[in-house]
Amino acid sequence: MKTSMKFLCASLMFAIATGARAEVVKIGVAGPLTGAQAVFGKDNERGVRMAIDELNASKLSINGQAVTFELISEDDQADPKTGMSVAQKLVDSGVKAVIGHYNSGVMIPADRIYDAAHIPVITGAASNPAITAAGLPYVFRLAANDNVMGARMAEFAKKNLGATKVAVIDDRTAYGSGVADVFVATAKKLGLEITTREFATDKSVDFTAVLNRIKATKPDAVFYGGYYAQASAVGRQSRQLALNVPILGGDGICSVELPKLAGGTLDGRGYCAQGGLPLEQLANGPAFAARYMKEFGNKADIYSPAFYSATMLVADAMKRANSTNPEKFVPLLKKDSFSTLLGTVRFDSSGEWVDAPVTLYKIADGKLNQIPQ
Repeated sequence: MKTSMKFLCASLMFAIATGARAEVVKIGVAGPLTGAQAVFGKDNERGVRMAIDELNASKLSINGQAVTFELISEDDQADPKTGMSVAQKLVDSGVKAVIGHYNSGVMIPADRIYDAAHIPVITGAASNPAITAAGLPYVFRLAANDNVMGARMAEFAKKNLGATKVAVIDDRTAYGSGVADVFVATAKKLGLEITTREFATDKSVDFTAVLNRIKATKPDAVFYGGYYAQASAVGRQSRQLALNVPILGGDGICSVELPKLAGGTLDGRGYCAQGGLPLEQLANGPAFAARYMKEFGNKADIYSPAFYSATMLVADAMKRANSTNPEKFVPLLKKDSFSTLLGTVRFDSSGEWVDAPVTLYKIADGKLNQIPQ
């Protein structure tokens, strides 16, 4: 027997004995894994990790080829420049899709890098309308945007809280300014008076001067456009200044960590809006929550279900397209409907989640409580 024939036979025997080698499909996830927003970043990463573990346990085949998914995680530090570097790094690593980013200010510059490389990116959190307004074909949002959440909170302030005058704090991030802009515009349309719009940053810790200026305007409520760590400081310091009006915000403050960080100072007066429905109302939500607790030792936060669902959705699109090539499976993301943990998901031509649900919460008894609607 010729040497080449012996090698071929040996190769065939090895393939039969071990099975065909699986294709490795890299899925990227990017978010703030360090810093003040690390709670969200780690929660998001865990959602993707749970999906990948589940997909690998299912022994998925695509176009007759065994597939193994590999998680590639990067810390964007909630910083736009770092986010762009991370985006390029993920593209260069050969990922087939990216689930992230968390911050709108990071997502907006990073998504152009993915789009240029024809790599789909799905954020389960970043809510600034500009993300999808650009119409980039490889950019998707599995969350409600600020146009929905900011408007809903303005309506809630007037109709449910009976407010006539509201003050606004804007942290100057793409997210904070965006949701504050929508809140202000909607509030004015509803006849609410904006007594003042004050400014901070996403790293502010002392809001005393800002809150004293706000207190002088005698508002019925305060809207905070920013994130939960700073919102907790607003809660504590406003209580110290006897500014005991309701504190409202969008999904950036809507974390299970907020009541604890605020030390009880937001109980009965903290309100926030969040895209999606509570886990307990989703068909497989309780099972997801139980598995998350078992694997990570704490409760799932707001966004991990969306990041999990985005990962599963990508895998579903690959299977339907019989290909892991983004050029082939991405068109299905804007054509098909998908059954996910979050319910039925369909994206419009701009990459927005069609009819994204929004849930309102009130802080009471040290936790987020859904407000019946």
